[in-house]
Amino acid sequence: MLLKCSKRCTLTRPNLQWRASSQPQPWCLAFLFHLIWCRVIHRRLADEDDELSEVQPDAVPPEVREWLASTFTRQLATAKRKSDEKPKFRSVAHAIRAGIFVDRIYRRVTSTALMQFPQDVVRVLKTLDEWSFDVFALHEASAGAPVKYLGYELLNRYGMIHKFKVPPTILENFLSRIEEGYCKFHNPYHNNLHAADVAQTVHYMLCQTGLMNWLSDLEIFATLVAAVVHDYEHTGTTNNFHVMSGSETALLYNDRAVLENHHISAAFRLMRDEECNILQNLSRDEFREFRTLVIDMVLATDMSFHFQQLKNMRSLLSLAEPTIDKSKATSLVLHCCDISHPAKRWDLHHRWTMSLLDEFFLQGDKERDLGLPFSPLCDRNNTLVAESQIGFIEFIVEPSMGVCADMLECILGPLHSSAKNSTSTAGSEPINEENAGSEPSNKFKIRKPWIACLSDNKKIWKEQAAKDAEARAKQDEEESADPQPVTEE
Repeated sequence: MLLKCSKRCTLTRPNLQWRASSQPQPWCLAFLFHLIWCRVIHRRLADEDDELSEVQPDAVPPEVREWLASTFTRQLATAKRKSDEKPKFRSVAHAIRAGIFVDRIYRRVTSTALMQFPQDVVRVLKTLDEWSFDVFALHEASAGAPVKYLGYELLNRYGMIHKFKVPPTILENFLSRIEEGYCKFHNPYHNNLHAADVAQTVHYMLCQTGLMNWLSDLEIFATLVAAVVHDYEHTGTTNNFHVMSGSETALLYNDRAVLENHHISAAFRLMRDEECNILQNLSRDEFREFRTLVIDMVLATDMSFHFQQLKNMRSLLSLAEPTIDKSKATSLVLHCCDISHPAKRWDLHHRWTMSLLDEFFLQGDKERDLGLPFSPLCDRNNTLVAESQIGFIEFIVEPSMGVCADMLECILGPLHSSAKNSTSTAGSEPINEENAGSEPSNKFKIRKPWIACLSDNKKIWKEQAAKDAEARAKQDEEESADPQPVTEE
């Protein structure tokens, strides 16, 4: 008798051999396993559809909804689950500073061999700890080398150069080559400016929330490097474009996380060069851990994993005693920082938006030339800018930042309580908690400067959307009122 799966299975059939003993079990057990596997996979895909269904059809224009669907969901579930490790909380006694945690980032190396910074760069970097850091000012002050100076500054501030014995000249070479890779395709958005902006935002999350105190030095090192290289040699086109056009990169990575796989691979190939090997003094175990962390973090920036990533973290946080894996936590932080420009000051966000649309339109031009259908938001003649940003903020950025903040408060709460008890026992000053809301609470809260920025930016875009709609209505009215030209037969 021939049995079939109850649902059409488009996934690769798993190995059906039962491995609990040296001899294969009867085929019925294997088939039962196959049915269970199919049910789990189809349920995961259905759950993802449920997430997207929260974006109601009448909430955003169809083109924006299509963009959200095609960009932030997976067409095929391929990610494998990793077992969560229980984090080991380290003592942070006497580690209170300004109501949060001690800044472990001021272990500067005093060696005279360190790279010299221009005074204009030093001046801009004084605001490095601010949420809405102006990376455009750094780009100008550094003569077009923001990654080189910002990356060097961060790795020095956190003591990574000293801790992992990174030769300063090697680090400078590495960052310079990374910068060159970001400029390879002259992208309007995915360039060295974006890399520097994401790295600075990651620094804010590490430093200003106290996350650095939950991570080991090696994990901090990996997080900073992952931020710096996360879009290395980006082509200025999307994964879908690579797949649809059948690019060499898509063929190399079998249409799966095409760009993200390339970013990681190219960065580690660069580090095999002796002149750029910033990992040369890591032990074998340190290197393996570092590499695994960087791979996990950069792959998690694939936007098609977005909804599943947030859903998984929400599920973890809903548990009575959530146990959050270090890799999953840093991956979510990097992903949120990667899409954070709508949560920055309006002048910065607007500039980023225009750059991103320029890049989308250039891709649309390539799609037109290749005879491919336009990807969402890539047709320069039919794109609703304000509406797209409203949808992006409401359905992508706001929920992401909310989940990330909840995760950070869950992670850091026990550390905060431990440190608070230690300092109160020692007779130190009381902790000055900064809550996001106006109501007092004993629960640990992090500062959330992005909330005000998101609210302000969304308000401005809604005003612009109303103006654009009025202008389109007026244009349609004028066109309909124009008399049609009479043609003689």
